[in-house]
Amino acid sequence: MDKELKIFAAPLQGFTEAAWRVAHNEVFGGVDAYFTPFIRYEKGGLRNKDRREVLPENNRGIKLIPQIMASEPEEMEALADFIVSLGYKEIDLNMGCPFPLIANRGKGSGILQYPEKVAALMECINAYVADGISFSVKMRLGLVSADEWKEILPAINASKVKMVTLHPRIGKQQYKGEVDMEAFAEFYNECRKPLVYNGDLCSVADINRIVEQFPDLYGVMIGRGLLADGALAAGYKSGSELKQDELYAKVRRMHSLMYQRYSETIEGGDAQLLLKMKSMWEYWLPELDKKKRKAIHKANKLSVYLNEVEGVR
Repeated sequence: MDKELKIFAAPLQGFTEAAWRVAHNEVFGGVDAYFTPFIRYEKGGLRNKDRREVLPENNRGIKLIPQIMASEPEEMEALADFIVSLGYKEIDLNMGCPFPLIANRGKGSGILQYPEKVAALMECINAYVADGISFSVKMRLGLVSADEWKEILPAINASKVKMVTLHPRIGKQQYKGEVDMEAFAEFYNECRKPLVYNGDLCSVADINRIVEQFPDLYGVMIGRGLLADGALAAGYKSGSELKQDELYAKVRRMHSLMYQRYSETIEGGDAQLLLKMKSMWEYWLPELDKKKRKAIHKANKLSVYLNEVEGVR
């Protein structure tokens, strides 16, 4: 390849928080930019948790691109102004979240059924670009049909959007079923913006296959695959894989950094801290011995849990 493929860390609600992002960058690296889980207005304001998540001091050492979710220009402007006030020059617009509570309100992948709403947001984006702020868009093929993007893409192509990330499923699928590579190929041929592929990338071989099939891709965005194998991005770039003991040691190091961060910031005491740390093992090290994984999940005291994690070797 003549150009270096960009690798982005996808946002996953509840998982790729500041503690994960900073620890992953320090221990594994290989990621060009981390995207925050979406920030949105809830009951007329921003959640304190969302505010903390994007504060620059909580994301030191990484390139962070905050992601916002809105369905109306006024809402988008309020969110974008908050992000800009923190000093960020890049913002991502979520038009792909598949969760019914979001999509049924016309946000996330739900907005893809309303081309006129998308066009209005693109106009809003153009005004920000004129002020030196760049925008990217993360989206799906549609909410209920894999053809809905065809009504949306002309407005995106005509806009000043810097980059488009496409996850080739429809919102109604959530994360089930197969990715629609035929539809992705069609989108790839018609998209006039730098394009990033997102979806089911779990190994270096997966990335290579996508890049060979779509050589003009600007980048790939990895979510669950990067949670499962923290070395995936760096491994692709270096062309080498970690041995199991090296990988396990790095996961323990990353766990230690995250535990330290959450022990200082999480509310709710030991019970919430234990719950948060155990949740990471939903993805971490899928090849881990089943008995060890079960013991980690069953641990009901922090001391027991930490002892089990120390035994991951």
